[in-house]
Amino acid sequence: MQPVFDGHNDVLLRLWQLACQGDDPVAAFIDGTPQGQLDLPRARRGGLVGGLCAIYVPSDRHDLAPSRPDARGHYASPLAAPVERHRALDVATAFVAIAKRIERAGGWRLCTSVEQIESAIEAGSFAAVLHMEGCEPLDEGLETLELFHAAGMRSLGPVWSRNNAFGHGVPFAFPMSPDTGPGLTDAGRRLVRECDRLGVMIDLAHITERGFWDVAELSQAPLVASHSNPHALVPVARNLTDRQLDAIRERRGLVGLNYATTMLRADARANPATPLDVLRHHLDYLIERVGIDCVALGSDFDGAPIPAGIKDAAGLPNLVDTLATAGYDAAMLEAICRSNWLRVLGECWKRRCD
Repeated sequence: MQPVFDGHNDVLLRLWQLACQGDDPVAAFIDGTPQGQLDLPRARRGGLVGGLCAIYVPSDRHDLAPSRPDARGHYASPLAAPVERHRALDVATAFVAIAKRIERAGGWRLCTSVEQIESAIEAGSFAAVLHMEGCEPLDEGLETLELFHAAGMRSLGPVWSRNNAFGHGVPFAFPMSPDTGPGLTDAGRRLVRECDRLGVMIDLAHITERGFWDVAELSQAPLVASHSNPHALVPVARNLTDRQLDAIRERRGLVGLNYATTMLRADARANPATPLDVLRHHLDYLIERVGIDCVALGSDFDGAPIPAGIKDAAGLPNLVDTLATAGYDAAMLEAICRSNWLRVLGECWKRRCD
């Protein structure tokens, strides 16, 4: 079985929601549940050895689902509502507490270095890396960044698909360019510089195209979009243009393939019958555009509608088999499934500024 280190999941969101209902989130992860897409038993069955686990704070009201498509299948959803910072901080703190409790119970190891990831994998433990998806919990003075860094957070996306004090996010819309508005704010620019100093990876998955170029100008680190696909194949606002992909290649960064059918299908529909060859087609395009060393996996488990051929973490071998059948050799599979993420994380986690 090919070991997979994955670039993005929302399992902590699902576990936090269970905790809010009075259920035990630690037991839900370690023992497994019929719900969701990721827990420890399914990870082990699928060869998922670790990944970036998102601290994502939902909006105060339910996040807006995509607007009903018109006769052509087009839709444009408003940006989700902003989140008040103190509430966001409370929720994010609860996510970290769940992650720490899972670690104490032996469900995973929280890792802050590539060496720790490799050690966890060798020991048979799930190697979890804390990632903040949307920086609403952080203050503009960045004191809370220091706290989350001390708690083990080593990756962040300045925005989710909504605006905040640090920048502007892209809406869920099809067809639409990612060039939907302004980029980083002054606080966002300070955040990028501080992440470079601390050695925190910056994720460009949900930011506007203008914000992408702002980060490219400010940061010295590789450019990373943890769970995005080619805009040339599916023109949703969340996907990356060829120009963005070229910049990722030039900076020796990384694109993590998102399994969301809404970002894979030519009609951008949430259709579980999407064949796995569609994912392979996106990977083919990415490899041709950015090279085999800059492509990986960013499933969006527990955060997106994914093909029934995968269904959940236990179904990862089905994707790997699809790629192998299409001619991906062992070296290509190892790079896409694991080693490219470890290389890029190691590069991003170097302190670059004093």
